[in-house]
Amino acid sequence: MMVMATEGNWLFYAWMIGLSAIALVGLNAWATQVTMGMGVTNMTDHVSWGLYIANFTFMVGLAAGGVMMVIPAYLYHDHDMHDVVIIGELLAIAAIVMCISFVVVDLGRPDRFWHMLPGIGKFHFPVSMLTWDVIVLNGYLLLNLHICGYLLYKRYRGERPNPKFYIPVVFLSIGWAISIHTVTAFLYQGLGGRPFWNTALLAPRFLTSAFVSGPAFIILALEAIRYLSDYKVGDGAIRILVNIMRVTILINLLMLASEVFTEFYTGGSHTAAAHYLYFGLHGHNALVPWIWSSIALTILAAILLMRPNVTQHPVMLILACGLAFAGIWIEKGMGLIIPGFIPSTLHEIVEYTPNGIEWRVTAGIWAAGLMIYTIAIRVAMPIFSGEVSLEKDAEKHA
Repeated sequence: MMVMATEGNWLFYAWMIGLSAIALVGLNAWATQVTMGMGVTNMTDHVSWGLYIANFTFMVGLAAGGVMMVIPAYLYHDHDMHDVVIIGELLAIAAIVMCISFVVVDLGRPDRFWHMLPGIGKFHFPVSMLTWDVIVLNGYLLLNLHICGYLLYKRYRGERPNPKFYIPVVFLSIGWAISIHTVTAFLYQGLGGRPFWNTALLAPRFLTSAFVSGPAFIILALEAIRYLSDYKVGDGAIRILVNIMRVTILINLLMLASEVFTEFYTGGSHTAAAHYLYFGLHGHNALVPWIWSSIALTILAAILLMRPNVTQHPVMLILACGLAFAGIWIEKGMGLIIPGFIPSTLHEIVEYTPNGIEWRVTAGIWAAGLMIYTIAIRVAMPIFSGEVSLEKDAEKHA
């Protein structure tokens, strides 16, 4: 595994060196934040959740979106999807690691994390929704580690996997994938002092947008594998993911339109956050370009995906997936988390825009996550394709 993870052509080394550099810059920025305190960020007592929690929310959806490969492969026994299902499961692992990283950097004193550990601290389960989030995220990580580890181990040894040891875990992970984003949505919905989040549509919107961003990223990964390596990636898996995106992106836009109608048609003081987000409020409009950019990107992506032959035009497909991914990232981050705090519970408007420290830390975590995902694919694909096995390694060293 160490050899496979570190061997490649010049493009692989350039990619990994670039990601390593960005990750180190992010690590340095986080060290500055830990040393100097959260005051070096642009977060305040008014807006206490910023870019970090925005990315955390998005990454939870990305992890859940990986299940869109698991369902066709195991529930409907699709052979094309079964050959590349490991790509989605590995994405879930990398995304959950990034989720946990974003939570850690959002802690002003990460060394005090032990206060919520059961036994030596107070976990506050089941009262606190945060404890539910801790359980479902770590549980989903362990489930996918077991599935990927067991299947790769058996494939490497040339043995047939025993369904009793992984099929029940696969079906459990499908339900668990839905739970991680539902619990995250409930965490926001349960905050009565933040009316922008008090909507019954929040959890369905979270899941729908996750089933847009997840398949979009997986398609980009499959296209990269197809054109940058010798591994065969069939069109069947990509067609299924595109069909999923065609449905979910329209549902996501419909839910967004429903939310906008409810907010602006009913009116009232509780719609102030929505007014601030979409049109600005009392001269404050820092988030207006973000949300309208998100809507434009998502609509354009939907138009491209609706083209009947989009799968036959890789450039168009990559563009559509990139637009959808960026649009959902803005919508679930800067377009969802930040306006929940503006105006404050005292009706004060304190705007928030991330500063350099926050952007560098965020970029570092993304780079580290992409490194984990790249290494995981570098190890998994040769084993799944049969290029690497215990028998071949024994012959090589004989």
